[in-house]
Amino acid sequence: MNLANYINDLLYRYDCVIVPNFGGFVTNKIGAKINSYSHTFTPPTKQISFNNLLKHNDGLLANYVASAEKMSFEQACTAISLSVTNWQNELQSKFVTLENLGILSLSEDKKIVFEPNTKVNYLTASFGLTTVASSSISRYKQQAKPFVPIVEKEEEKRVPLFIKIAATAAILLTLSFAGYNGYQNKQEKETIATQEKILQKKIQTATFVISNPLPTIRLNVVKEISKPYHIVAGAFKFVQNAEKKVKQLQAKGYDAKIIGVNKWGLTQVSFSSYSDRNEATNNLYKIQKTVSKGAWLLIKK
Repeated sequence: MNLANYINDLLYRYDCVIVPNFGGFVTNKIGAKINSYSHTFTPPTKQISFNNLLKHNDGLLANYVASAEKMSFEQACTAISLSVTNWQNELQSKFVTLENLGILSLSEDKKIVFEPNTKVNYLTASFGLTTVASSSISRYKQQAKPFVPIVEKEEEKRVPLFIKIAATAAILLTLSFAGYNGYQNKQEKETIATQEKILQKKIQTATFVISNPLPTIRLNVVKEISKPYHIVAGAFKFVQNAEKKVKQLQAKGYDAKIIGVNKWGLTQVSFSSYSDRNEATNNLYKIQKTVSKGAWLLIKK
């Protein structure tokens, strides 16, 4: 099984793919760039980095491998563990090349160093876009000539006397009509204001009496106990599989339930939930020893 191919597939859809007990491959979005020296335009891209602190099994890679290889979740976890062991053994003596991802090596202090493959763009929005080169453009400034407006002289026109008299009369008639309308509007506003004052006095002096008041209702509210500690049994891509897992665990006596969807779009199922962290930790150890080694503790505040 070539585990690098499955990691490569998931990086096109998710920003982080964790390899259990090894590390996480994280994509970082980089915007479009213009190189003024080479005159090239580079489209937006997503480059890979490696974080060796991300080692817990979030179920994303295992579920994808199980679906692609048509095997169970536990078998997929075992196959991933074998690939990780092979990588760790090879790193002791040479480089490990992951197809389309990059090259892994060990530093002097025995830490994993990752050199990404910059030729692969994992940003689906930039699919089909490549670096474009353009020839340089020489620009020059041309001094503009000052603009001088041309003013034409017009002959003075004489207005007849009777037109001036008619215009003056029209203006006086308009002002008289506007003054009358203003006076009428003022009278209407004063009347409305007087009526509003009378109505306010009547409302203030009114008394409202309820002869048959409604009986007092007492509600007993039970405060729900918060249970932020969840023992996770698995994360599933399809909700039907998550519901099936809940029924299986409930049949075994666990208080199983679906506790939500994680940031990778997988539905998480828990064995049980607890309000006390010590109680949750003790039950986690029991489940890991007897039922599932891949169980882990999720804390939701």
